[in-house]
Amino acid sequence: MHSFRLSIPDLARFSHTTPMTTPSTTPPRPGLSTADLVARARQLGTVVPGFNIPYLPMMQPVVAALRDTGSFGLIMVARLEWEKFESRSLEAIRDEYLRVGDRNYTRLHLDHVPVIDEDDRTVDFLEILGRAVQAGYDSIMVDGSRLSLAENIRCTRQAADLGRAAGVAVEGELGAVMGHEAGPLPPYEELFASGRGFTDPNEAVKFVQESGVQWLSVAIGNIHGAISAAQKDKAKTEARLNIEHLAKIQRATGVPLVLHGGTGIRKEYIQQAIRHGIAKINVATAIRQPYERALKQSVAAAQQAVYDAMLVVIHQDLEIAGTAKQLLAAETAKGR
Repeated sequence: MHSFRLSIPDLARFSHTTPMTTPSTTPPRPGLSTADLVARARQLGTVVPGFNIPYLPMMQPVVAALRDTGSFGLIMVARLEWEKFESRSLEAIRDEYLRVGDRNYTRLHLDHVPVIDEDDRTVDFLEILGRAVQAGYDSIMVDGSRLSLAENIRCTRQAADLGRAAGVAVEGELGAVMGHEAGPLPPYEELFASGRGFTDPNEAVKFVQESGVQWLSVAIGNIHGAISAAQKDKAKTEARLNIEHLAKIQRATGVPLVLHGGTGIRKEYIQQAIRHGIAKINVATAIRQPYERALKQSVAAAQQAVYDAMLVVIHQDLEIAGTAKQLLAAETAKGR
């Protein structure tokens, strides 16, 4: 069994009374852009996973597992993870990334910033996205999927303009990737059979062209892990993917596609999805639940649980060990 080691000074940092410091200058974004890396993954027929960090101590074992396996991934935080979990803020995640991140294996991504959140509240999404750009995030996501198509395009275009001006990739979402809502979901098989909330290929063309977004998060049967206090510890529903529907979206849009809710989907669906345009996949529940269970013992035990879960995701679920060298080869060639 691989062992993840954390020093006593490191453990002390995660006391809730420990203040986080904010650098006085915006950190640089050295190396290949995240947009280039995701595009290269698509060309090579592999995928860039993004790992959500709802608790700050999770980041160090996530980075360690990527480094130890020579894999490339994104370190991510979503707005709901500082609202409903313990990531504190996008700046706190940035500070921790400056401390433990490794750009030979990672980049920093701001996940789900909704225009309307899971509790039907309006969010000042441009203010949050602007803070992320200023803080040095390499890519950002706006989620206007609860809006009409026209409003989603309008809001996503604003985010895309912000990202383009800063050289930061922007992800948008079209369709309903359910799971974060407060109430219970309809029966999954009913959802899948009906195609309710699936991304419409024709709308996707209009959305990509008119919003200017670089990546598109799609709904093809995937669901998020539950986040409510009553549901977050339960096993996630085993989702299926409509690969034929995904292929239509790929042919229609021609941009890298993103799969949210990557935990709990059978491996054969994941591999087929990668062959049909998925270039980025989000992983949250698979590493969050082991952390939460082991945290009853200690922070160190919880971090070890994250590290062990990461090895399963890297070697078994996604088969991405060694991708860092592949994806960053263009950077090496560029520097010659």
